[in-house]
Order: sequence, then structure tokens, then C-alpha cells
Amino acid sequence: MAKRKKISAPSPEALQAMEDGFARAAPAPSATGAMAPIAQIAGETAHLADPLPAQSRRDTAEAEAYRTARDAGRIVLTLALDDIDDDAMIRDRTVLDAQDLDELKGAIAAHGLRAPIEVFAQDGPRPYGLLSGYRRLRAFRDLAALTNDPAYASIPAFIRDPEAMGGAFAAMVEENEIRSALSHFERGRIAVIAAQQGAFVSSDAAVASLFSQASKAKRSKIRSFAVIFEELGDCLAFPELLKEREGLRLAAALRGGAERALRTALDAAAAQTPDQEWAALKPVIEASEAALQDSPRQGRPRSTGLAPGWHGKALVLDSGITLRRAQDATGHTIRLEGAHLTPALVEAAMERLAYLLDTPD
Repeated sequence: MAKRKKISAPSPEALQAMEDGFARAAPAPSATGAMAPIAQIAGETAHLADPLPAQSRRDTAEAEAYRTARDAGRIVLTLALDDIDDDAMIRDRTVLDAQDLDELKGAIAAHGLRAPIEVFAQDGPRPYGLLSGYRRLRAFRDLAALTNDPAYASIPAFIRDPEAMGGAFAAMVEENEIRSALSHFERGRIAVIAAQQGAFVSSDAAVASLFSQASKAKRSKIRSFAVIFEELGDCLAFPELLKEREGLRLAAALRGGAERALRTALDAAAAQTPDQEWAALKPVIEASEAALQDSPRQGRPRSTGLAPGWHGKALVLDSGITLRRAQDATGHTIRLEGAHLTPALVEAAMERLAYLLDTPD
């Protein structure tokens, strides 16, 4: 059996001598500090495996981040005015107030454009179509023509995806409702056009979607003005200036079948002012209203045989129509009864009730 060798711990003097030897053999530290041999080898291996310098990798990552932000519509680009098609979409706003536009041009000239316009990419001679910001773009065009200043030859813009925003029409309506409220006629008009262009199955569906945040009474008014645009939009000279009550009366007359008489009156008047146009419409509207009121009175017996007036919770009218009111946990109801009720008459009554109950804008 081999003799075991006895191992003893080195003395403090021997340990110090070994440390001094290691220190003399190690390479001198660099200005940035010493690197362990294994770390140096790992770094050299990584450098050989990735031929791109660190700065190139950072540039690639930043470029990808920029493309992602641009595609998401978070980057403001500067686009030449000539590259933007103002009429890529039918605009919801039909009238620009000259004074407001002048004030906007003055503000842009003094302080610059505070809010970029919004565009979408399209095929055609102009690569971008205007989504929102029509007044701002118009102001830039006017300033460019007036001053010949190159600063107005291009405009800051976001590139949007209309479909991702819930549709181009909805985006445009939302922008204008926020910045400068549309008239009821403009609201009704854009709903009809959106339906005609296939964005919605009907103008009623367009109103329900484009103005989903509005009250039921307000949407009812917009539908009435949509009827005006559908049936008289081509011959009214001042539809945007119709007062709310005038518009509701006109829509009721159209629903009652007065379109031909209204067109004839407008053609004969050739109105030059809003007042002249309404003066031409008013007699036809009043005749239609009188016809709706008189239509149940054709010698037919009243449905109840009761004298006109209140009878408990029922109100009997001279026409023989009875209105009955009731109330439950969900609210109030009014029931209309009578042999002479017609859909047109009921719809006209609903329009007037909506006007009575709704808070004026």
C-alpha cells in the first residue's frame, strides 16, 4: 500500500508570495478597467457572430419603430398641398363662414398650425385624400396664394386608416362635430350621401351610426333633414339656413306628399335670399298641414261617440281621434285611436311631439 502524503495548509508568508506572483503575471488593466479572459473571449465571439456594429443595430430598431408609429398615425408628416385631394370625399360641411376662415388664417399666420390635418393614402394623381381639416387646408391654400411664402406650400398632417377609425364618414363627422357643430341639414345630407355611396344600407342606418351619441330626438330631427336633402336638395338654394322648426314642418309636408307642389313653388319663386325661399315654401307647407288636419273629417262617424275633450285619461279630438295616456314603471305612453289615422299623420304628430319634448340646440 502506497504511503499517504500528509497535506498541510500554507503559511501566511507563502500565500502572500503566491498572490504577488499572480499580480506580476496578469496583464495591466486598461483605462476602462480589466476584463476577465472569459469575458474577452465571449465578447470577441459575439462580435464575430453579429457583423452589424452596435450603432447600425440601433438605427435599424429606430427605423422600425418609426415605421410602426407612422403606420399607426402617430407621426406628423409635412405634405405638399399639391399632393392632397380636397374632394376625395363628399364633405359634410357645405358652407364656410368667411369671417371664421379669415380669423383662422390670421391665427395660422401669427402662431402657426396648432392641429395637423388628417389624410388617407389613395390611388390617383394625388397620393392623399383629405379626411379632416378642410378649413385648415383651405386656409393654407389661401395663404399660399396670397403671400407666395414657401412655408404655406406644405402642411403638417397625420396619415390615417379610415377603416381602422370606424369609417371615413364617421371620422369626418366626428371631427367637424367637435370643432364646429354641423347644421341639421349638413348632418342629414352626409347621412344620405354615406348611404348612397354604400357605406350604410340606408340613410336611417347612417344616422344611427354616424350620430350614435346623439339623443333619439336629435336623430329624429336629422332624419327629417335627410328627407329634405333627398327630395329637395337639388332645388333649395339656402337649405343650411333653414331654422329647426321650419325644417321639421317642411319634412312633414314632404312626408305628406307635397314634394311636387314644393318644387313648383321653388321654381316659380327663384328666390335670391333665405327669406324669399321660405316665403315660397310656407304656403305649400301650410296647405299640407291643413290637409293633414282635415283628412279625418270626411263625414265618417267618430270612433268613440264621445264629445271632444278630456274623459278621464282619454282626450277626444274634434276629428274623432282619441289620445289615451298611461303610465307604468318604464315611463309614459300615448295611444292614438281612430279610423282616420294615417301613417303620414302619425309621423307628423311624432315630429311635433319630438320638437316639443326635445331641448332646442
